[in-house]
Amino acid sequence: MRRLPGPSLVDPALAALLTLLTLGPLVRAGEPLPGLVLAALTAAPIAVRQRVPVLTAVLVLAAVTGHQLVVGAFPGSGLGMVVAMFTVATLRPRRTAAAVFTAAVAVVWLGGALGFDPEPSWFDIGQAALVLAGAWTLGESTRRWASRTEALAAQSARAVADERRRIARELHDVVGHHLSVTALQAGVAGYVLDDDPATAKTAIATVEDTTREALAEMRRLLEVLRADDEPDYLPQPGLAALPDLAERTRAAGVVVDVRTSGEFDDLGAGQGLCAYRVVQESLTNVIKHTATTPRAIHAQVLVERRDGTLHVAVHDDGPAVLGPVREGHGLRGMRERAALYGGNLTAAPRPGHGFSVELQLPVGAEP
Repeated sequence: MRRLPGPSLVDPALAALLTLLTLGPLVRAGEPLPGLVLAALTAAPIAVRQRVPVLTAVLVLAAVTGHQLVVGAFPGSGLGMVVAMFTVATLRPRRTAAAVFTAAVAVVWLGGALGFDPEPSWFDIGQAALVLAGAWTLGESTRRWASRTEALAAQSARAVADERRRIARELHDVVGHHLSVTALQAGVAGYVLDDDPATAKTAIATVEDTTREALAEMRRLLEVLRADDEPDYLPQPGLAALPDLAERTRAAGVVVDVRTSGEFDDLGAGQGLCAYRVVQESLTNVIKHTATTPRAIHAQVLVERRDGTLHVAVHDDGPAVLGPVREGHGLRGMRERAALYGGNLTAAPRPGHGFSVELQLPVGAEP
């Protein structure tokens, strides 16, 4: 357990106050020096209670016992014992607190059993035990509260980390796709600007539309980060946005065929976004290969819902992949998205040439 919150001077100040309250009546009563020293030791160790709580309790109980044996009286009102009991219950396990409580009750009983109290009674011993039990209960409650607070803090930290990873994936997908299209179209415009102004004009118009959409999506993400009271951001893209995505990809020089089968109206927003981002990242990777491939690349997007599962597949006939597939941020991000919604994603080269990405996503309640 962590130490109790508070300034470092609080415990020494508390120990000094308890010591003064304990010694004041004894000094006025003319108690001898050995009794004053032992009485002081029943409160002074409180100064280090958070560093060594068990040792503090042992010193306090030993001083109380010594004072009863030497002077024949219970020192002060036992405030040091109560504070020590509370501290042990707060900072140490329940078993340790139970041992300290038992020892404290035994010390109180000792004074009555040896006849040091002029009028010993079980009522007084029971009353002291109840006070110690109350300190134990309060310390236990404080310990549980501290544990719950730490658990909630850890949960909040995990939630923040998850949200940061989600936004990082969003930025990667948005920037990667739109900049790939923009770079390719800008290159086309520069290449045909003198010989084919019409084609260059179309490419520049595609660059304008793509950058506008990229800015809109990034503005939406920034609005989420700002956490305004009334955020004004665009809705997350889903399967309904696949035709626009395919159109942009065609403008980048990739022949795209999109086929869907089944009903998607009840699909969760997060599940729809997951499927959309997987298709977007897959087509972005296809676009990257168009600059190194003299022929047009064909890509087929299949989206089907059957047997309570959303099946998404993106196949292309791009260049052959030599050697093992290196899993970069894009592929890793797709896997994380799929896992977040209980799905599974596979990505591997196709026989001969091309690449294939397949997603199986359970359709149901979102996490």
